[in-house]
Amino acid sequence: MRHWIAALWLGLAGAATAAEPITFLLPAPPALPAFAPWVIAKQIGAYSDAGYDVTFIAGKGGVDVAKQVGAGNAPVGVALGDAPILVRPNGVPVKLVGLMGGGALSVVVARGDRGVATLADLKGKTVTVMSFQEANYYAILGVLARQGLSKTDVSVQAVGPAGVVGLVLAGSADACVCTPDWEIDLTTALPGTVSLPTVSSFPTMAQGIMASDETIAKRPDFLRAMVRATLRGMQTVIDDPAKAAEIYAAAVPSFADRKPWLEAVLRNYRTRTYLGQSTPGAADPARLAALQDFYVTLGMVEKPSPIDTLYTNAFVQ
Repeated sequence: MRHWIAALWLGLAGAATAAEPITFLLPAPPALPAFAPWVIAKQIGAYSDAGYDVTFIAGKGGVDVAKQVGAGNAPVGVALGDAPILVRPNGVPVKLVGLMGGGALSVVVARGDRGVATLADLKGKTVTVMSFQEANYYAILGVLARQGLSKTDVSVQAVGPAGVVGLVLAGSADACVCTPDWEIDLTTALPGTVSLPTVSSFPTMAQGIMASDETIAKRPDFLRAMVRATLRGMQTVIDDPAKAAEIYAAAVPSFADRKPWLEAVLRNYRTRTYLGQSTPGAADPARLAALQDFYVTLGMVEKPSPIDTLYTNAFVQ
């Protein structure tokens, strides 16, 4: 009888401390280096330490993630930090609650034999992007505008994920708008390329954690745990990209034979994306305002939102 009671108490204690299942919505499959902070955070137990059993589910791009989170179909998700600028005017009540870095997710990489030394030199050139609905396309429009150029001054081609780097390698395009991992692919395969960070002239942003107004109001402890855990993953990359590559490869075994490449990619994300914040995870309202002003000017956003409705830094402290 005594043993039975002890077993019952142990079972009840285990049930009481069981991790809460959480769906973390991503804009693309998690087995991509762009999601290293999240994958590493899970692998090192950062989410489980906080009491959550996180499952990553792929959505249909960052704007879709913001809409799904705003509609309450997932409690938390990932999109570029500018996503609330695009969706809040349409009644989607979502905010940025944690920004993963002070850099950006895009860099222009040009062939070294096409006379491109500055972003202004893109005039008359052919530039590849993945699609006309993704953030890097908006980034190149912003970059061009800052150089006094329009999209008619440059042939921007949407070529799908394989074509972004592939057409530049083949010589059919002069440059691409790359993510940091694509930059490594291109610069490794084609020596002499020129890399021009978009963030040097246009306030495009890194990825961020999105949550609805309702979740922010009702579950602040949960969001604080999600943001802090993910920042642990980002900090692992910042502190030691080689170690981060080992952890990532353990979580995603398909990269087990590509650790040198993976380490190079994570070092590049460290430089291009994750560094540059005085407070890790914090959004810069001035940057959001500048980006929103551009989107309004371009006609991508009909009506600007009050800046304080686009973000909160309450969960990064």
